[in-house]
Amino acid sequence: MTAGSEEHEPLISSSVDNQRVTYNNSPQDTSPNDSPRGSAGEVTLAIPQPRSYGAIGGAEKVTYTWADINAFATEDRSRNRKFWNFWRGSNNRMFQQRKQLLRNVNGAAYPGELLALMGSSGAGKTTLLNTLTFRTPSGVMSSGTRALNGQPATPEAMAALSAYVQQQDLFIGTLTVKEHLIFQALVRMDRHIPYAQRMRRVQEVISELALTKCQNTVIGIPGRLKGISGGEMKRLSFASEVLTDPPLMFCDEPTSGLDSFMAQNVIQVLSGLAKKGKTIVCTIHQPSSELYAMFDKLLIMAEGRVAFLGSPDQATEFFRDLGAACPANYNPADHYIQLLAGVPGREETTRHTIDTVCTAFARSEIGCKLAAEAENALYHERKIASGWVESPWSSSLTGRYPRSPYKASWCAQFRAVLWRSWLSVTKEPMLIKVRFLQTIMVALLIGVIYFGQELDQDGVMNINGAIFMFLTNMTFQNIFAVINVFCSELPIFIREHHSGMYRADVYFLSKTLAEAPVFATIPLVFTTIAYYMIGLNPSPERFFIASGLAALITNVATSFEYALGYRQNATRTSLATGTGPRGSGFEGYLISCASSSVSMAASVGPPIIIPFMLFGGFFLNSGSVPPYLGWISYLSWFRYGNEALLVNQWSGIESIACTRENFTCPASGDVVLTTLSFSEKDFTMDVVNMVLLFVGFRLLAYFALLWRTRRGK
Repeated sequence: MTAGSEEHEPLISSSVDNQRVTYNNSPQDTSPNDSPRGSAGEVTLAIPQPRSYGAIGGAEKVTYTWADINAFATEDRSRNRKFWNFWRGSNNRMFQQRKQLLRNVNGAAYPGELLALMGSSGAGKTTLLNTLTFRTPSGVMSSGTRALNGQPATPEAMAALSAYVQQQDLFIGTLTVKEHLIFQALVRMDRHIPYAQRMRRVQEVISELALTKCQNTVIGIPGRLKGISGGEMKRLSFASEVLTDPPLMFCDEPTSGLDSFMAQNVIQVLSGLAKKGKTIVCTIHQPSSELYAMFDKLLIMAEGRVAFLGSPDQATEFFRDLGAACPANYNPADHYIQLLAGVPGREETTRHTIDTVCTAFARSEIGCKLAAEAENALYHERKIASGWVESPWSSSLTGRYPRSPYKASWCAQFRAVLWRSWLSVTKEPMLIKVRFLQTIMVALLIGVIYFGQELDQDGVMNINGAIFMFLTNMTFQNIFAVINVFCSELPIFIREHHSGMYRADVYFLSKTLAEAPVFATIPLVFTTIAYYMIGLNPSPERFFIASGLAALITNVATSFEYALGYRQNATRTSLATGTGPRGSGFEGYLISCASSSVSMAASVGPPIIIPFMLFGGFFLNSGSVPPYLGWISYLSWFRYGNEALLVNQWSGIESIACTRENFTCPASGDVVLTTLSFSEKDFTMDVVNMVLLFVGFRLLAYFALLWRTRRGK
């Protein structure tokens, strides 16, 4: 067919439109070699009866069928965006726009076959894959029947029997390939499987997916840490899902971002898994001719409809019969996609072509067989809905898979996540090497600037300034480390949590405990270097108290940052889940848990923190705070930390040398504290209040993380 004749020649003769399909729900089996075509243009099919696949709950092979799948994109728009309309009912101010994404899609995937969903951009490949896996995103409504081994499927049964390899690979980049798979085995496999058997399974998967050479290589962080190649990373994604040996696998764009050699390698892996009896469904965008020849079945989509489903040889015959044969020495995948793709300025011709091809396939022998299987699935769904029979998944999966979505127990999850968190903390270059180097350099700089202060009139102001620099450095230095490291790990947590690998409280607690040694060590290093260089109170007891206060201030500050980062990171993470930093303390937890991106958290953090710093007692005397802003000072760790450190420094100092007679000179340490509206009696309450802020910010961070997980579903 030429481009010029395409506008005037139909792709299929009008005789197809005169055919009629009828169904015969009879118990007899229909031989696959029997032609379903009857006389007088009528197609009569016997609906196949349920086949015996063995025990449903323990099925080693799964046939997945779907029927009448429809999907609509819904968008709520406000008729009037005035503020007061938000208090009215939704019917008064909202209306829905609907766009149909999938139209009566039927299909089937069989054991031992690799089924590729193909089509141009916007054809509905990803929407169909999400619908088949019960992962329809918000804003999309779907309907239809999905059946596993002829029985209507449920989301629980699908989660128990299938694996989903998403397009974006998300890993903790500082782990090695083997460490990652060991962690996956600890949290994914059934809790009754012994540890030795899990490790044997890890080695088997490493060998099966050709990861032996890179098993001790770090996965890598793009732009920061060199690791394994793109093809090895994609095979590692498959390995993570294959650990539990699921009979059904879904892959979203497995060759995306790979060169032709790596793409062929990945498809070979999928083909090898299919040959072992697995049912594999993947989406792929315009594969090469080599990849096209490796697929067992093709499902070609066009404007949300099924244009063809069958083997590559059947596709060649089908399109040749329509008068749209693939030219010699031409990639069939490119030919079919271009044939059914929308061309600007020729929308009517394209729509006619798509309608003709889809109608021809629906009335073909293959299409009629699919329709018969779809009718069978609908028949069983109606029986279950009417109460005639019980759903096999409600009983058979209860014994094998507990109602809890988590395979591992709480303690097993905690041990595994804590182990991984500790490895990530110790291997994270930004957290360990960079931050320790930064701490040493800043401590030396402050020590040199304030070196050798005396307890005299000038030394009082300098020592107070140096102590406030302790507070400022412990806050801002740790905030940016938290933002850069922690926000990028949130997408990994969201994906793994929604996959039923571990609980949110397990992750939060493990992360807190794994980072605790770092939070304690960095303030100690800073205080050890700068304390005696500045000439602060030389008593060893005062030194250790100052070190403890610095560690407490660090944890309060980073906890606040984490919580806000959890909250604002919601948008970016939900898109990704659809990677591995660490933090440093409490203020960081609040900001990091609430931010939508690293840049937003970095931009929002300092402006939010500055008001707390202003009420710390250095820039504004604590006795001069306006009453209507006093509540801010009660939430400021700068105030409590500054007062505690100054009390630790000046309490017990009986005399201060006055070197200038024309200036006001504090006679003792008590006078210094009184001038700043601080009291030695408040030292204990300062420590208690910082502990309460620590706990409060951590709880806010945890609740922000829970909110993020619910929003990301």
